[in-house]
Amino acid sequence: MSSPAKNEEESAQPRAAGIPADVALDKLLRLLVESVRDYAIFVVDPTGHVMTWNPGAARLKGYRQDEIVGKHFSTFYQHDDVAAGKPAWELEVAERDGRVEDEGWRVRKDGSLFWANVVITALRDSGGRLVGFAKVTRDLTERRNAELRAIENARRLAEAEAASRAKSDFLAAMSHELRTPLNAIGGYVDLLLLGVRGSLTDHQREDLQRVRRSQQHLLAIINDLLNFSRLEAGCISYRLAPVQVAPLLREICMMVEPQSRAAGIELHCEACDDAVVYADESKLGQILLNLLTNAIKFTPEKGSIRLSCDARSSDTVRIEVTDTGIGIPRNHRESIFEPFVQVGRSLSSSHEGTGLGLAISRDLARGMGGDLTVRSQQGKGSTFTLVLPVPPRA
Repeated sequence: MSSPAKNEEESAQPRAAGIPADVALDKLLRLLVESVRDYAIFVVDPTGHVMTWNPGAARLKGYRQDEIVGKHFSTFYQHDDVAAGKPAWELEVAERDGRVEDEGWRVRKDGSLFWANVVITALRDSGGRLVGFAKVTRDLTERRNAELRAIENARRLAEAEAASRAKSDFLAAMSHELRTPLNAIGGYVDLLLLGVRGSLTDHQREDLQRVRRSQQHLLAIINDLLNFSRLEAGCISYRLAPVQVAPLLREICMMVEPQSRAAGIELHCEACDDAVVYADESKLGQILLNLLTNAIKFTPEKGSIRLSCDARSSDTVRIEVTDTGIGIPRNHRESIFEPFVQVGRSLSSSHEGTGLGLAISRDLARGMGGDLTVRSQQGKGSTFTLVLPVPPRA
């Protein structure tokens, strides 16, 4: 029969509910340390030599218990850290402050490195005497790699944005510098053609017309480059408002009719009833002009082009440009909307341009809440479909 004093002593010991009476607290702690596999948990003596070794330490560092117990814990540090006295310094700080925490590269048995978070805690007995250090190590290599990737991605993004801004600034400056003399050339050609400097022979007039066409071609290229740089930089603004489609289509057809007639191509502009879209009128005109001039460029003589629209949907209006041109191979039907891509271009081809027109047109269409797509059959022609929303209901 146990004495009352003994019963009082046992009852004074804290015991969690459910823990068997014959399991001591120190056994539970040892069981905990030996069961943990995601952390290296071990004890070193006051001089830094390994005294205990748990399965987590064996998994993380690669040493069996019989290989490492008794060895100095500086075994886990790189040569430069050991030479700099880092292991001894960490023990000094832990002894003075009670603990020290560090992150850095550590070495496994096979020589490979891992990024570790290390906490060293001083262990003292009831009299305050230092009896050793508890060392807990976590492998944070994956987290560090993810952080480094994020930093590198941010750096690359910043560099790309800076390069994009520099390119846009350069293109804007060069476009201005080039357009000024080209506009002057066009102006002087017009004056000469009007006879301001005297009468012209037929050959002189023909030569001036060639100069005029070349000037207009260069100006169109520069405008495309400038528009593309603005789109890339997100500097394009849209003034959206209800736009009557029929008058705009008639105006665009009148603009390109001389070009189609000169190319020997029939141009048909169909009536569009009372269709109204919610768009930026100038940018809509730019898209349609580009689609029609593009169709003329890739349609052979005696071909035909039709401009039409369909407003049967209650939410959108479809405007289509259909030609009987060379068509687009199936594998190029999306790439033609990429910058600087032009189907049929070669060193000997007569197809002029930057290959930016369709890329700009699709970006403008999407910027207005619509889209630009294509259907085509190689050798038989193409249909470009511009879809735009109708004005929002009040």
